[in-house]
Amino acid sequence: MHRIALLLALFAPALVSHGAPPPNVVMIVSDDQHWQDYGFMGHPHLQTPHLDRLAQQSLTFRAGYVPSSLCCPSLATIITGRYPHEHRITSNDPAKPPGIKPAAFQSSPAFLQGRQRMTEHLEAWPTLPKLFGEAGYLSLQTGKWWLGDFSHGGFTHGMTKGGRHGDEGLDIGRKSMQPIYDFIGTARQGNKPFFVWYAPMMPHDPHTPPERLLAKYRDKTTSLPVAKYWAMVEWFDETCGDLLGYLDREGLAENTIVVYVTDNGWITDPEHGKYAPKSKQSPYDGGLRTPIMVRWAGNPKFAPRMSETPVSSLDLFPTLLSACGVPLPKTLPGIDLSDETAVAARRTLTGECFTHNFVDIEKPASSLRWRWILEDGWKLIVPAPQNETGEPELYHLTDDSREEKNLAGAEAGRVEALRAKLDGWWPGTL
Repeated sequence: MHRIALLLALFAPALVSHGAPPPNVVMIVSDDQHWQDYGFMGHPHLQTPHLDRLAQQSLTFRAGYVPSSLCCPSLATIITGRYPHEHRITSNDPAKPPGIKPAAFQSSPAFLQGRQRMTEHLEAWPTLPKLFGEAGYLSLQTGKWWLGDFSHGGFTHGMTKGGRHGDEGLDIGRKSMQPIYDFIGTARQGNKPFFVWYAPMMPHDPHTPPERLLAKYRDKTTSLPVAKYWAMVEWFDETCGDLLGYLDREGLAENTIVVYVTDNGWITDPEHGKYAPKSKQSPYDGGLRTPIMVRWAGNPKFAPRMSETPVSSLDLFPTLLSACGVPLPKTLPGIDLSDETAVAARRTLTGECFTHNFVDIEKPASSLRWRWILEDGWKLIVPAPQNETGEPELYHLTDDSREEKNLAGAEAGRVEALRAKLDGWWPGTL
């Protein structure tokens, strides 16, 4: 009798957990935002009170990374849990024939055929919405979505019907948050757990913030484009506050996992307002680094704390599936961020940056520009000779976060060792 009581005591937590409703998931994906452009990351002017609060409530990794610094491949990586060279969505657009202007190309048969092939590559992989759907979840796509109708990603509900960036989906945040609230209401009426993909085109250009926000930043910089971008960041933060406030008001916060990540970085050119070097589309931290947050209130595995350990957006896929009790696909490159031992044991992060337009959609290496590897504060960047000139670059990020002092010449042995590890991960050769 004593033995039976002991066994019941040991397994009681698991039995209670098994009987609890599965957690909902809300994924917030910022679009074109530098990793320091938050109050909690130390920006001297930007006000992001809602994301600051989320960071304090979350298991927050201040040194998160995306493998690739371009929108479409980065988003495809988040939703498949695979590197771009694996899912083959390495670029934003199909290969453009010489001599044709971009606007004409985007309405051409070659463009449409190329985008269809991109969609087929996505459909070959189990995505988060597909796997959640198999577990009984409803899922909603909003915001940025490059790969045809939302259903191609496995979502049960969505806003995007097939436009290049996301057509109707781009209304989310900038115009209204109501589609999300309506969807959550539908899921609750059906007694279904839900997965929400909130990926607004914010603070992404066009930088058209409300004047009330722009006025706050006009006198904090001599550059109007920079002031507009800063105001866009705060506008985006406000929309996150609306969403998080809704979860609170509806009593959903406790059983909803909230995840935050940025698709790629951004530095505003102070003159013309476009992205500056060493940000978007580059292999530098200005394009790759992002805070990554996971909030699950009351769950000790995600107890709130700040971590400086580098992690990857690839880790979100196994983290969310594991937290929700959904079986994981085999050979995932990411790890469960709630597993402190696995996070601490991983020595390296790797990534890859590609051309904006595909060179050959069937051969990922053909579009490769750089590979990079991060280990113990050191970062090696290796150009791909098929598309880039130059020699490898080595930076010690602990002392040189802006990546201004290339130490490759003085650290030849370290370059060789990191290069060997990079080649062992993926050689990137044609």
